[in-house]
Amino acid sequence: METTIVKQDERGLLFHKGSYKNVLKPGTYRHAGWSGNEIIVLEVSKAFAVHGKELALFRQDAELAQEVAFVDVQDNEYVLHYEDGRLVSVLSAGSYAYWNVLKEHRFTRVDIRQPELPAELAASMPMRLMSYCTVFEVASHERGMLHYNGVFQRELAPGKYYFWKNGPVGVQVKVVDLRQQQLDLTGQEMMTEDKITLRLNFVCQYQIVDPVRTLEIRGFEEQVYITLQLILREYVGTMKLDDLLRVKQEIGAYVLDRLNGHSPRFGVRFASAGVKDIILPGEVKDILNTVLLAEKRAQANLIMRREETASTRSLLNTAKLMEENGTLYRLKELEYLEKICDRVGSISLTGGGNLLEQLNALVGAKKAGDHS
Repeated sequence: METTIVKQDERGLLFHKGSYKNVLKPGTYRHAGWSGNEIIVLEVSKAFAVHGKELALFRQDAELAQEVAFVDVQDNEYVLHYEDGRLVSVLSAGSYAYWNVLKEHRFTRVDIRQPELPAELAASMPMRLMSYCTVFEVASHERGMLHYNGVFQRELAPGKYYFWKNGPVGVQVKVVDLRQQQLDLTGQEMMTEDKITLRLNFVCQYQIVDPVRTLEIRGFEEQVYITLQLILREYVGTMKLDDLLRVKQEIGAYVLDRLNGHSPRFGVRFASAGVKDIILPGEVKDILNTVLLAEKRAQANLIMRREETASTRSLLNTAKLMEENGTLYRLKELEYLEKICDRVGSISLTGGGNLLEQLNALVGAKKAGDHS
């Protein structure tokens, strides 16, 4: 006789000549070795599995079905396995069975043909699920464009989004930056109407307002760049160099107006545009410097002649006044005499009379000599 003891945390499976008969509750069981009976003891704390036997063999036992939960997972789904309310595993395609004796097993099916995790699941997001998910984050200054198998689905607001891995649907999230951006056009060689080649540095700022439209354009930044380049070439090619340098500040306003005409096509709003630098060839720069220097010299000569004319006119007026007024003439003499005295270290006078009389005689003699 063979004795088999089935404990409280165990169950026995009775087989007769390899065929399953029934489940055995906790207790002691005896059978003769020649009877062809075999008892397999399983722990109810572990998953239900019998080596070499398919689960389908045990599904027909109604008594066993009261204590075992059978679950089948299809190719297009995951099953979330909970023990006593806690997520313990994610079941992929296959068949599984668990003892509902010491613990309560509960299962939630998820169709991965809908790749985005349900909102209630994504809100808590257990760590056990992270290896089964792909995470996309959209920052506060961005918008995400959600695509399934290359087909646009919807626009994603800022936040974090979870999608199932290895599902039948490919998930792509293309992120678009909504902040103001800058496009620099540097060192562009352009020819003016008078056949002078110059280099232009230009800058414009823009902001994406229609992310869906922007993503539909292949090589978005390159196309905006080429559009800006063509507008500038058109403008510069219709103006002579002198006119271009004179209205340099107006180029930005013209280009901005033309760019905003293309805004619906690009899905952007152009905020500003302007010329940073106009770089001339060396020979042209030397010629312009020469012209500028000549203009400044001419202006200086004109100013000098104007001042000389004014000075001569002033002297003429002064002479007329002194000729008509003897007192004024005398005061002018004394003024010059004062200037002479300031520059002379000492004056020696000879003869009689006081100093004032000698000076008067000296000035009088000079005046007589001038009249003669």
